[in-house]
Amino acid sequence: MKTRFHGSFTQREPIPEAGIEAALAVLRHGRLHRYNVAPGEVAETVLLEEEFAAYVGAKYCLGLASGGAAMACALRACQVQAGDPVLSNAFTLAPVPGAIASLGARPVFVDVTEDLTIDLDHLGQQARASGAKILLLSHMRGHICDMEALMALGDGLGVRVIEDCAHTMGAAWKGVPSGRHGAIGCYSTQTYKHMNSGEGGFLVTDDAELAARAILLSGSYMLYSRHSAAPGPEVFEALKLDVPNVSSRMDNLRAAILRPQIGLLDDRRARWRVLYQAMEAGLQGVPGLRLIPRPQVEDYMGSSFQFLLPGWQAGRVAALVAGAAARGVELKWFGAADPQGFTSRYAHWRYAAPEPLPQTDRILAGLIDMRLPLTFTPADATEIAAILAEEVPRAAADIPADLVPVAAAD
Repeated sequence: MKTRFHGSFTQREPIPEAGIEAALAVLRHGRLHRYNVAPGEVAETVLLEEEFAAYVGAKYCLGLASGGAAMACALRACQVQAGDPVLSNAFTLAPVPGAIASLGARPVFVDVTEDLTIDLDHLGQQARASGAKILLLSHMRGHICDMEALMALGDGLGVRVIEDCAHTMGAAWKGVPSGRHGAIGCYSTQTYKHMNSGEGGFLVTDDAELAARAILLSGSYMLYSRHSAAPGPEVFEALKLDVPNVSSRMDNLRAAILRPQIGLLDDRRARWRVLYQAMEAGLQGVPGLRLIPRPQVEDYMGSSFQFLLPGWQAGRVAALVAGAAARGVELKWFGAADPQGFTSRYAHWRYAAPEPLPQTDRILAGLIDMRLPLTFTPADATEIAAILAEEVPRAAADIPADLVPVAAAD
């Protein structure tokens, strides 16, 4: 009899008790708005910004309503205009090109490599061809590229880097926290990320003008002196009448929920690593399956797990997804003809008028993705890997190759 996994791939850990108590205190006094404080009181949002800036080693931090709001705010702070080309990964999630499109700017997609990081050769080609001066770099599913090489390339091309760290909050490259290589780092605290406030996000930078622009954009109402993880008032004076208000700063309730979670990030990274490595051990050597190598210098957050099925046609991949689902294992497939849930890809975003990218299409056609919530135990990860180690060869063998349909063209 086939074993079946009974865990939930969407159930997260509860909010820490300290966060619950802090949130109840905010609800009891009713001062949820970021600037609504009692005499002598420091807003929860201000304290959160101070503490997150200290965690990542940034001079300035701004709490925002979502990760998408953080990216859009970062692009506006960099003075991206309607019609401007903005480089970004072809392998990412919809909020990334969505942030670009929200300004009326034009996403210019860059190929992904088989290690699921941005293709630096293609990045150079796209930058030169488009004339883009901004890269919104997505560390998609927690895979960090060679950041020294990327920054050197960007510097040589005059391209400013904004890092989307929705999947790498708490990760590092050669000891440098993710989000601290580029001009701005953006993070998400959506429920499925590494800190949970339902929705929310951060923007960090060491650039005083960028920080001031971002704070004004977020809706400071000329109350910027109440920000502590911010530049001095003299920086705002030169900008305050020229930067529009696009209200998007985080509220005190979400900040209260998040503050105790900063101190849990390092422990969560260690626990995710155990789950991730249990998956790797269980799938090592499975025929037809390629694991994604993790560089020794990458201190990653293993909150999700990916593998490739190189050369598999669509019917075989669909059979694997269905076979795993029948045994309680939820897989996401980035090669499906139609977008489902969180697996839309660049070719589905028609508003961006994407050019075909054969290399990316080939890689995503066999890309499987899976959440690894911290509600799983190492034994759960081992059981999931064992199920997949059985289902992958079964899917590869069950369907005659000449009967397998090719994925529909987009």
